[in-house]
Amino acid sequence: MLASVSGSITTFVGDHGVYAVFLLMAIDAVFPAASELVMVYAGALASGAFASQHVVLFGHRIDSGGWAFVTMALAGTLGYVAGSIVGWWIGRRGGRPFVERHGRALHLGPERFERAERWFDRHDRWAVLLGRITPVVRSFVSIPAGVFEMPFWPYLWLTAIGSAIWAFTLAGIGYAFGSNYERFHHAFDLALVAGAALVVLYLVVRSASSRLKSRA
Repeated sequence: MLASVSGSITTFVGDHGVYAVFLLMAIDAVFPAASELVMVYAGALASGAFASQHVVLFGHRIDSGGWAFVTMALAGTLGYVAGSIVGWWIGRRGGRPFVERHGRALHLGPERFERAERWFDRHDRWAVLLGRITPVVRSFVSIPAGVFEMPFWPYLWLTAIGSAIWAFTLAGIGYAFGSNYERFHHAFDLALVAGAALVVLYLVVRSASSRLKSRA
């Protein structure tokens, strides 16, 4: 199933190129959407690794590998910034009541929100920049930043810097892999399966531990 999801994501990027990268990264700013896979595949596509797929912007095909790379990386950066603005606005307008009512639907349940609060308490404004370049954490920064009333302009600039670092780095990895991208994709699928298995194991162990404590 996880392999199917990753395959669907890469197919979507392959079919819609720049626009798919922008959209998926905008979603990832508030809801995990495999931004690692999106940007690595975007970089591989820019390198010309796939004969039938090309980088096209406003109807014009970009044949230069360098410009194709910059276009894809910028699409990812701008998409993420756009989604982050929406997330910040939702958090600012909805506040804690919004998170309490709808947080679980956004994978931002009470435990994750508490971790986000500790993250901001520990790092203050730098929590945004650090969060944008930290896997998993990066998708749970936007709404909390709004809830905690972080000023918009510092939030925007720190988000833009972190998003650019993330997008250009991962697209660069994909560009470097080029025609060997399939090896990366296979390894990524295996990592997803292993990660899911570890999460399930953790939940089972935690559930068993809770039951034993309740009986004691």
